[in-house]
Amino acid sequence: MGTAYIVRKRARFVSINGPVNLRYGTPVDAVDGFLVHNGRPLCAVTSESAHRYFARNDDGNGKARGALIGAITAKLERKDAGHQMRWDLLWSDPEAQKLRHPDHADFWLWGHAFFEADMADLEHVAGLIGARR
Repeated sequence: MGTAYIVRKRARFVSINGPVNLRYGTPVDAVDGFLVHNGRPLCAVTSESAHRYFARNDDGNGKARGALIGAITAKLERKDAGHQMRWDLLWSDPEAQKLRHPDHADFWLWGHAFFEADMADLEHVAGLIGARR
């Protein structure tokens, strides 16, 4: 059995084996680099679909981790008066930098490390930008 994951928001997408529709909270496993449900591979652990719909749950914090990931990304997408300030805070924070995709020096993309991060790291980022779950 691989690393446990959980559906962090309804997973409706076309998987590598066809359409899937998994409810929030559905457990899935990681096997050989793929997320698997009922023996059926869904997507690569590092894929956009995995990042969008699933959260690591090997520590029992999958629902909370998924909620924080959602809150952080939603807060950063908000185009209000504090938009640039939030991004400036991220760019200047060494802890947040560790979660950024390493291949893009001048553009912020979350790396796989963000989606696999410990709760303390996600809570740090959420606190930095004022995101609430």
